[in-house]
Amino acid sequence: MAEADLDAVIRQTARAQTKSVMAAAKKRQAVWVARSAKAKDKDTKARFRHLAKSTILNATATAKRLQNSAENAADAYARAMKKAMEEPPPAKESQKKSQKKSEKKPDKQAEKKPAKKKKNA
Repeated sequence: MAEADLDAVIRQTARAQTKSVMAAAKKRQAVWVARSAKAKDKDTKARFRHLAKSTILNATATAKRLQNSAENAADAYARAMKKAMEEPPPAKESQKKSQKKSEKKPDKQAEKKPAKKKKNA
């Protein structure tokens, strides 16, 4: 992965996160289904089944949002890198720095303290 593009890494990470979100949601759904099976009251069973169904629906929506966000981020990165590759490289900085240093030297000397006056004896 040393030479992988960052946009591919972003997409791969999002897929892994989506899988883990869905796995956790399935475990949570199994808990609600087990509770509904153990419930003695008809209303309680219906409530637990509803919670199990809602868990999967909400987790699916969350996973889709996560995936969409990652896709948008990866696409934005790819576009930015493509644009950066098309731009010309900046001018050499060493020439700019030497010009700035030569301009600043006289200013610094001018700001120095005035020479001391000689004492007349």
